[in-house]
Amino acid sequence: MARILIAEDESRISSFLAKGLKADGHQTTVHGDGRSALDAALSGQHDLMVLDIGLPALDGFSVLQRLREQGSTMPVIVLTARDSVTDTVSALDGGADDYMAKPFRFAELQARIRLRLRMAESSAVGSDVLRAGEVVLDLRTRRASVGEQSVDLSAREFALAEYLMQHAGQVLSREQLLDRVWGFDFDPGSNVVDVYIGYLRRKLGSSSITTVRGMGYRFES
Repeated sequence: MARILIAEDESRISSFLAKGLKADGHQTTVHGDGRSALDAALSGQHDLMVLDIGLPALDGFSVLQRLREQGSTMPVIVLTARDSVTDTVSALDGGADDYMAKPFRFAELQARIRLRLRMAESSAVGSDVLRAGEVVLDLRTRRASVGEQSVDLSAREFALAEYLMQHAGQVLSREQLLDRVWGFDFDPGSNVVDVYIGYLRRKLGSSSITTVRGMGYRFES
């Protein structure tokens, strides 16, 4: 059973979510404005947050930004009526773990919640520090370094590096990376994984990630 925070100002949707998630055995708390939702999120009393972008008082992007600035690593799934690439990228780069456009299928949201909770649990029981060669990721402070030099990674870059390093030496397909890091399906022709791999190579070293032709990527251990 997880403690789930629902930040949604549409009472019909928030009631629907609360009822459905309670039926799954979760505890739910609902907040209808961004300021109270942020306070609740920072309390440390929740395991996951379902966050609507269109909140009054403080919008979802601002809630997410302030949450991450305070060092919270709580999984956040963003909901929005604005289904655009710009909003998707803004949410993910701002630290969201997943993103769903309204209207959405509740069964899909349930699956994504289960995935994010499993990943959070796995991270919690593992080491706080990942090392592969000269690359070091501190999962507690969300900081990265190569040798003695600190490296500035976006939230999405850090999540990708974290998953690659957790499986250092293994070949991971683009589909696996999309599922585990982005948490939802892009257009099959999307090159978002390749783009972010390029970002990481520039920041962590060109030899840190190997392309295995026709199969995927491997972080060198």
